Amino acid sequence: MRHEDAVNAQLPVNIVMIEDDEGHARLIEKNIRRAGVTNPIRHFTDGTSALKFLYDAPDGPAHNGPALVLLDLNLPDMSGTDILTRMKSDGPLKRTPVVVLTTTDDKVEIQRCYDLGANVYITKPVNYEAFSQAIRQLGLFLSVIQLPDPEVGG
Repeated sequence: MRHEDAVNAQLPVNIVMIEDDEGHARLIEKNIRRAGVTNPIRHFTDGTSALKFLYDAPDGPAHNGPALVLLDLNLPDMSGTDILTRMKSDGPLKRTPVVVLTTTDDKVEIQRCYDLGANVYITKPVNYEAFSQAIRQLGLFLSVIQLPDPEVGG
């Protein structure tokens, strides 16, 4: 293993969850933990505070390494697609994986999110048990995926 690989391997991937529904947020975190994912999870209930953390916080992904974003599209202060657009435009977070996790199953919206650079689009099932199962499967997915290095000098 090269030295820089060893250094990168020590940086924990922060999971940034942007979800305004507290019940959904608790369910998401609980089921990700059930899948054995122990990475730190930072939860934000609105886009403004999430963007502030993503870009400006010293411990945020723009300044402090790898992250994976779980993004709801229906937020109180802005659309999740606005956040996705900002992240995937040129900048330090353009390689950051984004999993859209939302109740919207509109085909046009799904296509738009992929066009904007979303890595995965998951529709939240209405049924509690189906939602729990989907999140556990997402947790298993998160435990095995490889993340790119953050954009250097971007």
